[in-house]
Amino acid sequence: MKIVIAPDSFKESLSAEAAARAIARGVQEAWPAAQTVCIPMADGGEGTVSAVLAAAGGELRHSPAHNALGEPITAHWGALTDGAAIIEMAAAAGLDQIPEARRDALAADTHGVGEVLRAALDAGARRLILGLGGSATTDGGSGMLRALGARFLDAQGQALPRGGAALAHLAEIDLSGLDPRLAEVTLEVACDVDNPLCGPQGAAHVFGPQKGASPAQVEQLDAALARFADVARHKLGHDAREHPGAGAAGGLGFAAHAFLAARFRPGVELVAELGRLDAAIEGAALVFTGEGRMDAQTLRGKTPAGVARIAQARGVPVIALAGSLGAGYQELHAHGITAAFSLCPGPVTLADALDHADSYLADRARDVTQLWLAAGRRRL
Repeated sequence: MKIVIAPDSFKESLSAEAAARAIARGVQEAWPAAQTVCIPMADGGEGTVSAVLAAAGGELRHSPAHNALGEPITAHWGALTDGAAIIEMAAAAGLDQIPEARRDALAADTHGVGEVLRAALDAGARRLILGLGGSATTDGGSGMLRALGARFLDAQGQALPRGGAALAHLAEIDLSGLDPRLAEVTLEVACDVDNPLCGPQGAAHVFGPQKGASPAQVEQLDAALARFADVARHKLGHDAREHPGAGAAGGLGFAAHAFLAARFRPGVELVAELGRLDAAIEGAALVFTGEGRMDAQTLRGKTPAGVARIAQARGVPVIALAGSLGAGYQELHAHGITAAFSLCPGPVTLADALDHADSYLADRARDVTQLWLAAGRRRL
């Protein structure tokens, strides 16, 4: 009997691959004869590269780049066996790379993301998969485009400084130096938000505060992004600021759609496709999934909801294991999650929960499997 195990990572504790191994261990303790199939998952954010490589095969690559503050770093990305490249924008311009005291919402930019894309092109990739999420930036993706050869000029023809705030002075976008290889590749964006570029639901207003932007800086950045959209519309002949997902990753979604003709797809859908999750679930008796926290927001593009959607279409029950269950998690029952369980055996500190997530996952998976087996025998 086949049991498919397809969890996301448990943030600050376990990678998706490690979580899958822990669940598989618990299943095997309860049912040694079970065939466990591990498909590590992600939703396009942090951990996507490692999850896809673990599930689909490929090679982890490292390339020199610059973080959101322009400091030299080494960024990772994945070269898949079919010649595609998978990239997390957060590997080059992630918020977690910048200590809170040093975050600069006005100057942070996505130049490093463009450097990693260029490295993938140099390696021969002709399909680029870019995961959005976890950014430290609100530059509309201008830094990424600059690294790929575009120029952003003020009214005097001078190059603008880095960062989103400088876009307030944008007068001209020069695309003559844009890497010509971009016209020969397909770019797919893993994106799970539908925010526009500007306005109350845009990149600056919704996501700017968590990147260190004050209320005044939020307004400044929103106006700068609007200026970018105006100049881009004049240059390109179309207006992409309202495209769903344009506001993702500080507006990187806008640049990907407007300038690079990216195709937007839900992150879970892309990762599931690359990991062949649908084929794995075919003929399975049970599916395990999970993530660090599950609540009503899980329905908005998170991994457990995506896994449940695929399993539900095949009539396979799904058990979700989470570090914690928050308000509204019960809504998942109507969307393919048969039952959900918290990992912790009782009141524990957050530090304890993080330190012991591996054993807690195995324990819960063992208990659930034993219950499932007992229920099956009773039916028989």
